[in-house]
Amino acid sequence: MARHLYKTSNPSTRNRAVDSPKSNPRNLIYGQHHCKGRNDRGIITAGHRGGGHKRLYRKIDFRRKEKDIYGYGKIVTIEYDPNRNADICLIHYGDGEKSYILHPRGARIGDTFVSGTKVPIKMGNALPLSTNMPLGTAIHNIEVTLGKGGQLARAAGAVAKLIAKEGKSATLKLPSGEVRLIYKKCSATIGQVGGVKKKSLGIAGSKCWLGKRPVVRGVVMNAVDHPHGGGEGRAPIGRKNPATPWGYPALGRSRRKSKKKK
Repeated sequence: MARHLYKTSNPSTRNRAVDSPKSNPRNLIYGQHHCKGRNDRGIITAGHRGGGHKRLYRKIDFRRKEKDIYGYGKIVTIEYDPNRNADICLIHYGDGEKSYILHPRGARIGDTFVSGTKVPIKMGNALPLSTNMPLGTAIHNIEVTLGKGGQLARAAGAVAKLIAKEGKSATLKLPSGEVRLIYKKCSATIGQVGGVKKKSLGIAGSKCWLGKRPVVRGVVMNAVDHPHGGGEGRAPIGRKNPATPWGYPALGRSRRKSKKKK
C-alpha cells in the first residue's frame, strides 16, 4: 500500500500518514450518493453528519466464490477503502478476473489465496466450516445464510474462533464475545482482518473530511434546535430536568426494562 508520510511543518501534519489507493478497476468501482443525515424532505434526521470528501464504492467479494480452474488468486495491491475501517486487497485470478477482498492481517503483495471445499488451512483461504477446519481456528468474513456471503467479523482487527462442531451446526465465538451456532456448510476465511492501526487526525478539519460535523452542547444551540437552547448569554437549560434533543428525559432516566426490575 502506498503510504505518504508528512513532515512536521504544523500541528496538522505531526505524526500524519495517509494511505492512498493504487488501482481503480472500472468494473469494481462506482459512485454513490450520501444523504448527509437528511430524509427525502431535506430534514435532519441524524445529527452531526454532512460534508466530507467524495467516496467511490469498492465492490467487495464477500462470497469468495469457488473457481474450478485457475482458482488461485494473487494479491496485486493492498489499498485503503474510505467506506470501511479495514484495508482491502485487489486479487488477480489466472483467468483474468479481478476482485476486491478484505485484507487478511499479515498478507503481503504476491501471496496467493484460494477458496473451495478442499483447500489447505492457510491464512486468507476461504472454505466451509464443515471441512477439515480444526477447532480453535481464527476466522473472519463468516457467512450466516448459505450463499449470501460473509456478514460477521468484517471490521478491522475482527476475528472469531471455531470452538465446536456438532450435527449440522458449528459453534463460533464472535468478536463481541457472543457464542453463536452457524450452519456447517457456511464458509469463512482463515485469519484476522487487517487494517489494525491507530490514526492521528491532527486537526478538527480531518474529522470534517470524513463527513462528521462538529458536536456541541445543547445549551449553546438555538431554541429550535434543542430543548436546552435559547436565552441570552450563558443561560441555564430552563427546565427542571435535562432532556434529549427530542424532549425525552436524559442524564438519570432509568433505561432498564420494567420486567427486569423485579
